[in-house]
This record gives sequence, structure tokens and C-alpha cells, in this order.
Amino acid sequence: MKAKTIGFTSPSSVLTSHSPVHTSRGLSPLTFQKLKKIVGPAHCTEKKEDRVCYAYDAAASAYLPDAVVFPQNAKQISEILKLANEERFAVIPRGAGSGMTGGSVAVRRGVVLVMTRLNRILNIDKNNLIAFAEPGVVTGHFHKAVEQQGLFYPPDPASSEFSTLGGNVAECAGGPRAVKYGVTRDYVLGLEAVLPTGEIIRTGVRTAKGVVGYDLTRILTGSEGTLGVITRMTLRLLPLPETIKTITAFFDKIDAAAETVSEIIRHRIIPRTIEFMDNASIRCAENYLNIGLPTEPEALLLIEVDGTEAETASAVNALELLCLSLGAARVETAKTKADAANLWKARRAVSPALFQYGPHKINEDIVVPRSNIPDMVRKISELRDKTGLFIASFGHAGDGNIHFNIMLDKKNKTELEKADAAVDALFDYTLELGGTISGEHGVGITKSPYISREIGSAELHLMKKIKVVFDPGGILNPGKIFPE
Repeated sequence: MKAKTIGFTSPSSVLTSHSPVHTSRGLSPLTFQKLKKIVGPAHCTEKKEDRVCYAYDAAASAYLPDAVVFPQNAKQISEILKLANEERFAVIPRGAGSGMTGGSVAVRRGVVLVMTRLNRILNIDKNNLIAFAEPGVVTGHFHKAVEQQGLFYPPDPASSEFSTLGGNVAECAGGPRAVKYGVTRDYVLGLEAVLPTGEIIRTGVRTAKGVVGYDLTRILTGSEGTLGVITRMTLRLLPLPETIKTITAFFDKIDAAAETVSEIIRHRIIPRTIEFMDNASIRCAENYLNIGLPTEPEALLLIEVDGTEAETASAVNALELLCLSLGAARVETAKTKADAANLWKARRAVSPALFQYGPHKINEDIVVPRSNIPDMVRKISELRDKTGLFIASFGHAGDGNIHFNIMLDKKNKTELEKADAAVDALFDYTLELGGTISGEHGVGITKSPYISREIGSAELHLMKKIKVVFDPGGILNPGKIFPE
């Protein structure tokens, strides 16, 4: 995204009971000098051209911070947070800025705390199947590093080639492999974090079991940078699967593809991924990459299995027969790693490719029980026909996580009203089916207005009290999660 296309939004000065920090009016020269002294002049900037680069994330709402700092360690972060409490400015932790809900933008101005200098893999312990890493490590680099040791870190968000481990932990990222292996929280054994008040804490264990005290690791994981700044992680690893097979099933009827997802699980086959793409997503990816994907099918399923050679061969055979029996027009097994990589390249290209069809995107990541995927797919098709909007759906169908993307021009009032109504309808239907309005993107600012539809008032009040305990000054990532 180019800076000139950003429409900067004036930060809100509305306060909530858990967040007493008012909108910043800018840092004083003395405060900025103190920040420079903490991190060094080369790692602190208040130049507008630099601040613009850290004013937005993938949600595309932009808020200009007062300064951007690049700390090197937990001690520096502790000093910054103590200064923020003393001088009443907000601090916003940031990884790679790939979040989809505005979680790393400076809605109350203040200082963006960029974590990319904390980028070391500290140790890979093959004997105990754990690794120690800093939050700025790029997730894809971590995957490769542990795989070189014959080990496996399953969480694999679509952004893994540029998102960071710290951001993944803060958002409790998922990804295609969640259907078999779970999400990020299932692999976080312990954390080092700096509390908003400046204390450095260590949570969790490095062992397979540990139940002493409250589980602070789980509280921090998925807290979207509102309760603490993660500076080190202890991550659980698995042995690297012996072999992986990738198959693609093409369907002339989208309902048949959706029904097949549930049937795969009912037949006690647990692939490591079951990805779904509707026709709009297929056409987008093919137009973007030109890799030879057929664009006639209404839907495709991209399925991977892993295990021993015998296990994967048996699973592929069973999946091919099952998909064909349930209406697949054809099923293809990738012959080489390059063929499989091309298919995944297409799947990961869908989101950026959608901008062919509109300058703006509304990107939501609902989750429904697997058995209700056909209902949700039909609902999305119904809304597409009713509104006339370009709506694409794709995602991690194996765990019920469907991404629906509405492409539009937000300057067109009629289109925007239709899109907002479609989101409302889909969120209501998701909850009616027993689902959740966010499977992996978090709440941030974009889903904050909807949180009370899913979370009751007593539960929200309890969450706000937890925020106050961790952050009595309300300085850490204010304005996120809770509606204002």
C-alpha cells in the first residue's frame, strides 16, 4: 500500500473505564529525547515520512503515531513502558503489520513499538522438542530452521512468509494446518513479557506438563498486545512428518464441495489441511498467477495429508474415492513438490489478487461447526445474489474457518451500505449456527463494534477488569478489542 492512498483517521478521544490515557497531542521534545536515550538515536524517529510507514496494517485504516521506536531487548521495552506511564502516552506493539483488524495501529497516537530487532532463534532443543525464539523472527524462517533439524512447527498463517512469531502469538494465529494440529496457543509453552507497568515476567514451563498457578501464558496468547509485550517464547515442536501428499478436488457444484468437507471428517480421515476456494477465488488466483488452474469449477478443495509413506498413500486413495463419490468432477494428486507449491501459491494469492475487483476490501474470518459449512456457503451465495456485490469465499474449511471478502469502492455510499448489511447478516447467521465472528484475525478495531453480539456483558466486564489489572494506566495498545 502506498502512503499517498491512505486516508488518515483522526484518533478518538473517547475514553472507557479501563483506559484512562487520553488521545496524545504529540510527544514533547524532552520525552522524545528520553526515548532516543533508551533505544539509541538510530532506532527512534519522529519524521513524518517514517511515521507514515507505521500508520497502518493490513486492515488499511491509518492512524499517524507520534513516534516510532525499535527496541533491542526486554530492558529497553521496560524503560519505554515506565516512561509512558510517567508521561501519559500510548505504546502500540507491532510485528510485521500484517494483521487484518487494525490491532497494531495508533488509534490514540503515541509511540509504535516495532519488534523486528528482536529476531533471534535462541535455541532449538531436539532432545525435548522445544525451541526458544524472540518475537521478531519471521514465521516462515522459523519453519525452515526447525525443519532443517528434522522437526516441525505446525502453525502456518497465510502470512507466514512475512508475519512474525510474536504477532502470531499475540493474535493466536491459525492457518491451514489447524484442522489436524491446532492453532498457535497449542504450541506456546511459556513466555517472557514486559507488563504495561514495566515489570518483566516469565510465564509457563518448558516441560510437557505444568499446572502451577493460573495459566498466564494462555491469557497473554491472543491478547492482541493489550496486556503485555512479548519478548521471548518457548515453543513446542513435533517430529517432522515423513511425507506429505497434496490433492485437489474440483467440483461443478459448490454445495457438493461444502458437503464433502464434513464427510471427510465423518469418515475418520483427518488431513492436515482442507482448504476451500469458490469460483470467484479460483478465477482471482488464476488471473493473478497464470499457473493453469481451471476456472470453470464452482469450487475446489485443496487437501493435504501427512505421515508415513503407507499412511499417506492410504489416505490419498480414500480421499480420491470419497471426493469422486460425493460429486467431484475430477481429483488430481500433485506429482512433485513444485506442483504442490504452485497450488499453495495459488491459495495464498487469493487475498491480494482480489484487489483486481475493487479498490477496497472487507475481510472477515468467521468460523462455524464443520457440519454447518454447507449452510454458510449457501448463505454467502444468497447474499452475493441479493446485493450484487463481488463476494469471494475461501479458507480453512477443515476447521470451519471461512474467509469471506467483499470487494467494493467505499466511496460509493450504496455499495458500502450493502456491504455493511451483508457483514451484519453473516455475523448474525454465524452466531445462529453456533460459530464465532473471528477465528484467527482477532478483534482489534474492525470487529470491536460486534464483540457484544458474541460475548455477554458479564464476560466483557470481567475481561475489562483483567485489562485494568495488567495495565492500570491504560497505556498499552489502547482503543482495541473493547467497543468505545
